[in-house]
Amino acid sequence: MITDFRNLRVTVMGLGKFGGGIGAVRFLAHHGARVTVTDTKPASLLAEPITQIADCPHVIHKFGGHQDVDFRDTDLVVASPAVDRAHPCLEIARTTGIPVTSEMNLFWERNRGKTVCVTGSNGKSTTVALIHALLQAGLQRSTDTTLAGTPPRAVWLGGNIGHSLLPVVEQIQPDDWVVLELSSFQLDDLAVLKPNPHVAVVTNFTPNHLDRHHTVDAYRQAKQNLLRWQTADRVAILNQNDADVAHWPTAARTIWFGRDDEGRQGLFAIGLEGYKRQALYRHGSREQVLPLGLWFNLPGIHNFMNALAATSTALILGSQAAKVETGLRTFRPLPHRLQLVAETAGRRFYNDSKATTPEATMLALRAFREPIVLLAGGSKKGVDLAPLAAEILARHVKAVALLGETGPELGHALHQLDTRDAVRTHLCTNLQEAWHFAVAQSQPGDIVLLSPGCASYDWFPNYEVRGEEFTRLARTWDGR
Repeated sequence: MITDFRNLRVTVMGLGKFGGGIGAVRFLAHHGARVTVTDTKPASLLAEPITQIADCPHVIHKFGGHQDVDFRDTDLVVASPAVDRAHPCLEIARTTGIPVTSEMNLFWERNRGKTVCVTGSNGKSTTVALIHALLQAGLQRSTDTTLAGTPPRAVWLGGNIGHSLLPVVEQIQPDDWVVLELSSFQLDDLAVLKPNPHVAVVTNFTPNHLDRHHTVDAYRQAKQNLLRWQTADRVAILNQNDADVAHWPTAARTIWFGRDDEGRQGLFAIGLEGYKRQALYRHGSREQVLPLGLWFNLPGIHNFMNALAATSTALILGSQAAKVETGLRTFRPLPHRLQLVAETAGRRFYNDSKATTPEATMLALRAFREPIVLLAGGSKKGVDLAPLAAEILARHVKAVALLGETGPELGHALHQLDTRDAVRTHLCTNLQEAWHFAVAQSQPGDIVLLSPGCASYDWFPNYEVRGEEFTRLARTWDGR
């Protein structure tokens, strides 16, 4: 581990806008490094992150592309997780003997706090935000023998959710809880450090990012890095209803969450549906029934599963039921995740732009009983869209606005299965066109749902911009 960055030449590859590049630049510059930050995007598209590093000394900006010299004449490269590790510039660095690391690896090496790490194919961000909210609602000493310690002074939130903790890593105390969302890309990088989180949470697993990992098994191996080096004094919280995750090996003590009580240790849904749904928490010989359906009202069974994962984590870390209730009742959904953004002319408009996998869109469709007009499609990630087409036909979907690169593929899959032409489709050239088609197909009582099931990079810089544009259209529509 590098302990002195003074006068070290460091290339930060990828400034981005989701925190990692910004955090790396701020940390390195304020520790005396001479930083060169590069990005393929032009400066005009990076105005906001540029302002966040404007006060950093000795930083050179090179935007609009990467230059070989910055990866040859340097002492260290810090690469964004979004950059493929086979990128030619990173090959130049490795061939020259220049070490390549990441913002998360720099943080992990220096973090003194206790870690709660969340991964999975869907639901990571909501689950990690819920865990943070529940722990914030009641900072107490864990009664679990595996995790017992002094009460934390603070709870920190970071990782793939968009908040870099690297600039504040020196403020984190040994008894603080650090809640991190970790992507498969970040876990690939962390493998060299053999991470051993105090608590590892896995929400679910479905194929994703095959454009980067190439095979489902490689993607699975990356996700399993969260559990791979855990020791017996640590805890793994796993989804018992996910047929893949339920068989992932770990040396840690396993706590389960899921829809059915099978007599295991953990938190399980029991009883009725909707607001009457309850959950049974079993820890050792103690059992407790919690009315989670009364406390938590985000739509969809998938969100209830997220709440089970987060609540089981909070309980194992010492939160009391009253504090859990406070945290769940006051929790506000994250933007772009099945977010109700407008109600106009009897229609409800939901922004689910963060649904970048077919499975996430399938879960969104299952959250509603009303007729749905869906906006779906986006950039390609190498995944099969036929299951999504089948789910669309099995639900109350009346029309689909087909978006982006995968629009034709999804449309073809729908037409192959829809022998009765029950769902009307329209291939769109931009989101404005998709919006006009969607509202024209909708009626009072309908749901208009942006849930693309694909990434955004064909039409938009990121899923946030896509969701913000849909939200703007929904909030400015006058119902005509």
